[in-house]
Amino acid sequence: MDKESVKLTKYHRFNTPGDPHFLSFRCYKNRKFLNYNRTRNYLIQALNKAREKQKFDIWAYVIMPEHVHLLIWPRFEVYSISEILKSIKQSVAKKSINWLRKNRPGILVYLETGLDYDPYRFWQAGGGWDENVNSQKAIGEIMSYIHLNPVKAGFVGRPQDWYWSSARAWMEDALDPLEIDKESYPIF
Repeated sequence: MDKESVKLTKYHRFNTPGDPHFLSFRCYKNRKFLNYNRTRNYLIQALNKAREKQKFDIWAYVIMPEHVHLLIWPRFEVYSISEILKSIKQSVAKKSINWLRKNRPGILVYLETGLDYDPYRFWQAGGGWDENVNSQKAIGEIMSYIHLNPVKAGFVGRPQDWYWSSARAWMEDALDPLEIDKESYPIF
């Protein structure tokens, strides 16, 4: 297939007031950049900062070695999922790339894009997956999917055993590493 016959489609995000969003995004080339506490902590910091700035609640999350799943609920009538994603992902990428430049420059080869205007990438291009969620049943299914990710990957036997997930907060009332917003979670 030649370049002229390939049509690019624009991904549309729906910023519908009251809708929770299921978000997923991956590391560049599915590399395991989130396999290190340093980068996972950068992500936790970015989520906390973005949550405060962009005014959204976090109902569920999991940080896997090469991808992230979030279930969030924007608190305002007017919001932008694209801006929320940007505020989360951009700081993680900058901090990670700067750390590598200073401490492990040889590793930067795994982030190289070959592009002059964007020489290194931490995240896969594009915003990732965004799904508006509009039923209690779907919310429960997505939370289960998020929490079962580490079990399905063979990392742990039970969802609450994966430290980098909200499963512990829901099942054992643990608060770390990222506090979730149970008070806004809908109970029907």
